[in-house]
Amino acid sequence: MPKREIEIFPIAQDAGTFVQLIEGAEVHAGFPSPVQEAYQSQPIDLNKELVAHPATTYLVKVVGDSMINEGIDAGDMLVVDRSLFPTEKSIAVCIYEGEFALKRIIQRDDAVFLLSGNEAYPPIRIDNTTDLQVWGVVVWVLKRK
Repeated sequence: MPKREIEIFPIAQDAGTFVQLIEGAEVHAGFPSPVQEAYQSQPIDLNKELVAHPATTYLVKVVGDSMINEGIDAGDMLVVDRSLFPTEKSIAVCIYEGEFALKRIIQRDDAVFLLSGNEAYPPIRIDNTTDLQVWGVVVWVLKRK
């Protein structure tokens, strides 16, 4: 049995889980800035922040290293919206020859390719005999640090 490249989970709606949002403070990734007075505002619902189309959105757990140069690592969780159409700026969950694959879809002249984010994996040229379906488009990458 082949190893799965991704795992798919539905998103529970109205779970009642909220996260506190800290407003009034900026966290700089460059030079430090003076500490400003921060306060907690109303909690936010991550479903409302991350999910635009609840009926067509899923969490997908990444397995493998084919998208590491895109900043997507094994164990990352992706928020994938099945109602969106991919553009060349998109990363898509595809069903390629009956197996899930996380790729960027590009078109060059008359050819379409699936690109990995890892030089160890060559581009896949798509032709009219290729079994390919776009399952969904990645809208968020959630990382554990």
